[in-house]
Amino acid sequence: MRLKDKVAVVIGGGQTKGETIGNGRATAIRFAREGATVLVVDRDLESAEETVKVIDGEGNSAAALAADVTNEPDCESMAKECLSRYGRIDVLHNNVGRSEGDAATTELEEETWLALMDVNLKSAFLSCKHVLPIMRQQGLGVITNTSSTSSVCSRQTLAYKTAKAGINAMTQNMAIENAAYGLRVNAILPGLMDTPMAIERRARERNVARQTVRDERDAQVPLGKMGTAWDVAAAALFLASDEARYITGVLLAVDGGLSARIG
Repeated sequence: MRLKDKVAVVIGGGQTKGETIGNGRATAIRFAREGATVLVVDRDLESAEETVKVIDGEGNSAAALAADVTNEPDCESMAKECLSRYGRIDVLHNNVGRSEGDAATTELEEETWLALMDVNLKSAFLSCKHVLPIMRQQGLGVITNTSSTSSVCSRQTLAYKTAKAGINAMTQNMAIENAAYGLRVNAILPGLMDTPMAIERRARERNVARQTVRDERDAQVPLGKMGTAWDVAAAALFLASDEARYITGVLLAVDGGLSARIG
């Protein structure tokens, strides 16, 4: 088992309700299957507890914790709580994100800009800020931030793309900043994924069937079909494991070739 005896914190380990599984929940489940004890952190405690129920049902170890990671005291408390419960933090997986409300530059409200920056960028900074001292003390640890191919591909919306580009820059900076401590920091850039956050809102806003949204998104992917949360979870597991022990500062696209169209 690739994460045997490790303690992993999965932030955003609940999910939006929907027909499929979300990236955070799939990652938490996959980490647990590979031997990690998982602290599932989410603003929605009930959703985090649903993830824990799945993990427990498979005979693995997890606990749920409510936290709003756009709030620094919550991030500080989250890190302290994990340390108090388990004595260490080996893996931090940042998975929260939101694009709802985004718009073109001249149409984007300041309030929405600030909210999207908080959720997509500030949250990862704050969680890293409070987990890094623990990992530095240990002399080992892995942080994986969830970015998006929107950070490198052309989009008609501004704030989400800008925030995720910030995740990329932050990841690379943290990788260099913490290499001397034996820590690794990478980012995953999901492309068009068949997850509740991606499908449910678009179907609802456009008042179309979910399958219509899926068909349109599948048509944009070079490999012919969207990925699933399990594809993101597989990448997260690899980066968290010792198989990736010589990998840091990497922006790993999980996108079916979507970002290969750049240039």
